Amino acid sequence: MSKKTLIPLVAAGIVALAAIILLSARLHKSKQDNEQMLQLFELEKEEMESEYSTFATQYDEMQVMIKNDSLMAQLEREKLRTQQLLEELRNTKATDAAEITRLKKELQTVKAVMRSYVIQIDSLNQANARLHKENTRVRQQYVAATQQITTLEEEKKNLSDKVTLASQLDASAISVVARNKRGKNTDKVKDAVKFVINFTIVKNITAQTGDRTLYVRILKPDGETLTKDASQTFPYENTRLEYSIRKQIEYTGEEQPVTVYWDVEEFLSAGTYTAYIFADGVMIGERDFTLN
Repeated sequence: MSKKTLIPLVAAGIVALAAIILLSARLHKSKQDNEQMLQLFELEKEEMESEYSTFATQYDEMQVMIKNDSLMAQLEREKLRTQQLLEELRNTKATDAAEITRLKKELQTVKAVMRSYVIQIDSLNQANARLHKENTRVRQQYVAATQQITTLEEEKKNLSDKVTLASQLDASAISVVARNKRGKNTDKVKDAVKFVINFTIVKNITAQTGDRTLYVRILKPDGETLTKDASQTFPYENTRLEYSIRKQIEYTGEEQPVTVYWDVEEFLSAGTYTAYIFADGVMIGERDFTLN
């Protein structure tokens, strides 16, 4: 082979070698680029999976925060949809660009829906907070009003009791003497034929005027009541008591003397006797006297 023929062949070989080296370098670089791109897709997929998982968890947390059945049902549907998209993403290869792109768009929709629910729940929570505050205020007002009513009722009752007490009759200057057949005072039980009981109804401008019934109850030393008829009773503190003497008076509100009598027709024993005076179901005076 001549020198002239060899030179072109060598030059062509060098060019071909250079082309091969350049192509090999380009293929190596393309492979590196592809590997880097694949790593990028994998990272992006992992990031999307993390976001989907976070949103699914947030739906669970929001369901705990609310008590609205309708809203809870909506949140449950969105949570299930998010979990479904997460499962689809996990089953998708990182190299499936079309599916990754679709799921990325779905993720944006999930984000938007999540934001709308966050705003809605925040609004409900604020409304509930205001309602709770208002309920607390109303309860406090109710408690205060109840306490005030209770206080007023107690004051009214106390005032009513005072008025009732002030309007009650009162007996003063009570005296009881025993008299014999000649009408003389005696302290001998065997000589007593009559008891004379004197007292004064005190002046009281707050007491009701008009006809009033007075009851005198004389107790013997043994505690029995002197009475002509055991059926003769009057009301006193949710019961009925036997009385010895009943006296009707017309009360004018002014001081009024009263005298009543008891005819001794039964056996009497020596000892201390007590005369009790009642009016309007209240004991208004008492007096002891002794017979020997």
